[in-house]
Amino acid sequence: MSEGSKVDQGGDGKRQIVLASASPARRGLLRAAGVEPLVQASNVDEDAVSTSPAGVGLGVGALAQLLAEAKCADVARHLDAAGSDAIVVGCDSILEWQGSALGKPESADVAIARLRKMQGTSGVLHTGHSVRDLATGRATGRVAGTRVDFAPMSEAHIDAYVRTGEPLAVAGSFTLDGLSSPFVAGIDGDPSNVIGLSMPLLRELLAGIGIDWLQVVEYA
Repeated sequence: MSEGSKVDQGGDGKRQIVLASASPARRGLLRAAGVEPLVQASNVDEDAVSTSPAGVGLGVGALAQLLAEAKCADVARHLDAAGSDAIVVGCDSILEWQGSALGKPESADVAIARLRKMQGTSGVLHTGHSVRDLATGRATGRVAGTRVDFAPMSEAHIDAYVRTGEPLAVAGSFTLDGLSSPFVAGIDGDPSNVIGLSMPLLRELLAGIGIDWLQVVEYA
């Protein structure tokens, strides 16, 4: 684990969230809402899952959900073997743009080409969510989609943005909460979903397996 040693419920009745993702944006969303997660990134090979019999032919949203479930299951398996009773949350985001599934770009050239095509258009950011309570074995999940409208970007803006390196680390080559935010003209849906984890949906999913939000949050 990247933080802490033993993950358990604790004596105050609070439950520990383990985020099966190294994404600083997802961790930031949780922390901003009063949830202090432990972070353990999964070892899932996304390309292998996407090209497996289970992944081939899936729509973009269904593929994002499949990847989220694989990441959650990978981390849950290791924690469960260690006797943890944490709540594992796995996520995966993919941008659907004009029928194509756009994850993280492979290179700066790919990011530039994408942004040139995407500017002035719209896409849907799909984020899969998978939640597993190791104390009870109960699990649930759902994909959420949010439409994103991209403002026009000049060649100079695209080149400068790609040089920062930010678009190379995110699905769709853009961020709502980062350097490209001035060029996100609008969204239709949950903004936190675009950042990488739908906080309203997470609350609903936890409630669905018997975990109240007050069991995971610490209000100052």
